[in-house]
Amino acid sequence: MADTLTDFVSEDYIQEFEGRYNAEKQNGVPSDDTTFHYAWCLVRSKLLTDVRKGVMFLEQLVKKTSLEQHHKRDYLYYLAVGNARLKEYAVALKYIKSLLQLEPGNRQAQELEKAIKKSMESDAIKGVAIAGGGVLLAGALVGLGMSLLKK
Repeated sequence: MADTLTDFVSEDYIQEFEGRYNAEKQNGVPSDDTTFHYAWCLVRSKLLTDVRKGVMFLEQLVKKTSLEQHHKRDYLYYLAVGNARLKEYAVALKYIKSLLQLEPGNRQAQELEKAIKKSMESDAIKGVAIAGGGVLLAGALVGLGMSLLKK
């Protein structure tokens, strides 16, 4: 399931669905299905600006979807993916927990929840390492400054 967080779609695929979305938009309002497929591509783009745009489309779809609609599962799932890719882990977990409330036995959602938590922990460890390195560097510079002042 970690693959979902690190797997990207090609730019050609994004352009194909963007074309479909824009064609429908010119004729009125794009269908939810077309909007979802375009958002799905954007959420899986390498560009974070695309991911944000995909999340925005999915949020709009969720707002107009009732609890009974089976599409809500897909919207919530990819909202979790998109937010995790944006490193908005708390938001990602909120969406995946909403999906798990609808479908407690959804293994794909359970695996994604684990992957999000793992990414969250990994980023926290990296943050601590960077902060620790910064403190060490600052300490070294202070020590160097002190030794130069003594001369």
